Amino acid sequence: MTFTKVGSEADFLFDRMTGLELGGKDILVAKAKGRFYALGNRCTHEGCRLSNGRIWDGKIRCPCHGSLFDPVTGKVLQGPAEKPLPLYHLKVENGQVWVDT
Repeated sequence: MTFTKVGSEADFLFDRMTGLELGGKDILVAKAKGRFYALGNRCTHEGCRLSNGRIWDGKIRCPCHGSLFDPVTGKVLQGPAEKPLPLYHLKVENGQVWVDT
């Protein structure tokens, strides 16, 4: 695995999401339920950027059509999306957030 530092823990607000371009991939870093997650940043329904949406009740909500995704598994919790989001390995060490690219 090749991890890239994406910021410090303090850079990511609780229940907020940040979109990043890493290794040619559009990645979403979300802080939800007190933990960090890295997933694909494009909704699997129409390709909207999830980082333009919000975390609603601990779930990632697409800003375009309202699909809900589980930040832990990437699974669709409410459509219209049908396919899960890809997951990326993420680690937090010494207050720094790293994503596998």
